[in-house]
Formats: sequence, C-alpha cells, structure tokens
Amino acid sequence: MRTTRTGRPAAVRPLLVAALAALALVALLGAAVTAGVAPVLSADRSLSAALYAGDDRSRLVATVLQVLTAPGMSAFRAAVLVPVLVWLALRRAWGTAAWVLVAGALVAPITVALKELTGRLRPQFAEGGARYETLSFPSGHSSGVAALVTIVLVLAWPRLTGAARRACVAAGGTLVLVVGLTRVLLGVHYPSDVVGGWALGLGWSLLVVLALGGLPGGRAALPAREEVAP
Repeated sequence: MRTTRTGRPAAVRPLLVAALAALALVALLGAAVTAGVAPVLSADRSLSAALYAGDDRSRLVATVLQVLTAPGMSAFRAAVLVPVLVWLALRRAWGTAAWVLVAGALVAPITVALKELTGRLRPQFAEGGARYETLSFPSGHSSGVAALVTIVLVLAWPRLTGAARRACVAAGGTLVLVVGLTRVLLGVHYPSDVVGGWALGLGWSLLVVLALGGLPGGRAALPAREEVAP
C-alpha cells in the first residue's frame, strides 16, 4: 500500500470516509425505524413477505438456511479470530492483536445496545422472528459477519497478491451477502435490519483499524509477506 509524504498509508482518507458513511447509514436507518418512517417500514414489510421461506418450509431448507447463516454468529467469529489472536501473541504483534480483539469482540455489544435504543420488534412470522424475544435492528448476524470479513481482509491484505486480493474480496462479499439474505429468508429480520448490520460491522471495524493503526504500513499492521528467495 502506498504511503503519503507524512508516512501514513494513502488509503486512510477514503477508508475514513467509508467508515463514517457506513455509520451514518446505521444512524439514518435506526432513526427511520424508530420514527416509523412509512416508506422504510412499507418496503421492509413487502420484501420480508416476498422473501420469507415460509412457516411450512421443509426440514432440508431449514437446515440449509441455518448452516448458511452460521458465519454471522459470535461463536463462529470467535472460532476464526481466537486462533488468529494466539498466532499474533506468539509473534508478539500486540498492536495488531489489540485492534483485532477490539473490532471483533465489541461489535456484538454495540449491536445489542443499538437494538435496545431502537426497540424494533422482529418480523412476526410464526416460524421466524415471532419465536424470539430479542429485538431486530440492526441484525447481529449481519454486523458480525461484516466485521469478521473486514478484519480478515485488512489482516491478510499485505500478504496477498493482486489476484488473491480480488478473490478474497469477492469471497468475503459473497459471504456477507449470503448471511444477510438468510436472515430475511428465515423471517427473523427485516431488510433494513440487515443493511444496518452490514453498515455497522463495516463502519465499526474500519474505524477501529484506522484509530489503532492497523492498515498496511501502519504501526499496528502485519508486515507484507516475505519475498521468497529464488
């Protein structure tokens, strides 16, 4: 990654703009949901009804959806990041470990706090959101998987080739989209919950990375992959 004349990574400004824009989107959607803005609520209801897999879905469909939605769980995020944190600790990469831990661990309580702030009930499908007493906006699975993918991409970026970077971005983006879609198909979240979750996971993770110097070339970044001797 290129650096500016001040020695900072050149991507700081656009990523900061992206992080703030994502968090602003969370705030706008949350305000719209709390205030009951009719176009947002109407679109949510229509899309939820159209995409819901149904109360009479087969066991196979239910199982497939549960498997596909699993990467958004906190347990899945921990299963990926705890070994990474151990590896970073063994390398004494304490700065890198710090931002990975903060970004990965705090996205869930922040999501819960926003749920309590907005107070939105889940979609009332018998085999969907009606089964849960927890609140709906933003989607915790969506924020969790977006944070996980962002963290992994930032960590891996300096050690990937151009082709590998494109492949990882495509794979990560697909995973984020699939997890979000399953939340609507399962009837446990509205589309705006999912979009808000994506924006929260992305914005929060980028903000932590920027604040703690985790970008390639920053004080808490992993070094670029070593050149292999011929």
